[in-house]
Amino acid sequence: MKDETPIVKFEDLGLLDYKQAWDLQTERHAAIVARKRVNRERKKAGNDPLPQTHELLFVEHPPVYTLGKSGSIEHLLLDEQALAEQGFTFYKINRGGDITYHGPGQLVAYPLFDLEEYFTDVHRYVRSLEEVVIRTCADFGVAAERDDGYTGVWLPGDATRRQPRCKICAIGVHLSRWTTLHGFAFNVRPNLTHFGNIVPCGIDESDRSVTSLSLEIGRPIELAEVKPIVKRHFREIFGFDWLPDTKTKTSGI
Repeated sequence: MKDETPIVKFEDLGLLDYKQAWDLQTERHAAIVARKRVNRERKKAGNDPLPQTHELLFVEHPPVYTLGKSGSIEHLLLDEQALAEQGFTFYKINRGGDITYHGPGQLVAYPLFDLEEYFTDVHRYVRSLEEVVIRTCADFGVAAERDDGYTGVWLPGDATRRQPRCKICAIGVHLSRWTTLHGFAFNVRPNLTHFGNIVPCGIDESDRSVTSLSLEIGRPIELAEVKPIVKRHFREIFGFDWLPDTKTKTSGI
C-alpha cells in the first residue's frame, strides 16, 4: 500500500438498468487502469505520479438475473419467453461466481479500487467486502457471518427449528490490473420470491436459502437508512478518504 491515503469518489446512481451500470463500470475501470499506466511511465521518467481516484458506486437495478463466468445456465429456471413475460432481463457477465438476482430493494455496491494502493490480495479483498456487510448487519442487531465453504454473508441456521442457513449478501468480483469490478448485492428489502426462478449462486442445498435485512428485523428497511452505514464501514475497513459526494443521480428507466 502507498503512504498516501487513497481518495474515493462516491456516487449513488439510484435506479439504473443493469447494462447501463455495467457499461459505466467498464468505462470508469478503464480510466483507472489508464491512469495506472500513465503513472508507471511518469515514474520511469522520474516524475511524480498523478493522483489516482478510486470510485464506489451504489445502485439499485430493475429485476435482472446475471450469470458469472464460472456459472451454469441450468441454474436459470426460466426460459427466454418466461423472462420476458415476467419482466426480467438476463446477462452473462465477467465476474466470478454463478447466477444471482438483482432488483429493487437490494443495495448493490460496485467498488472500483486500484488494489495496488490498498493491498494486492484477492482473498483479503473479498473478506473485506464481507466485513462491510457483517458490520452493517450488526448495527441493525443482526448477527451475520462468513461461511467457510462459500463467499458472501450468511445468517446461521437452526436445525432444531428447521430454519435454513440463509444468505443475506452475494459477492462476485472481477479484477484486471489489480483494479476491481462488480462487488456485492445486499438484500435490504427485495422481492425474495424472485430468487425462486434461479438456483441462487448455484447452491442447491435444502438447508440453505436467502433472506433480507427487513425480514430478519421484522420491519421494512429503506435503502436510505442503510446506505450511510455501508459507506461508513467501507471507509473504516479500506482506510480511504472521500471526495465530495456526487449529488446527481441517473435513472435508466
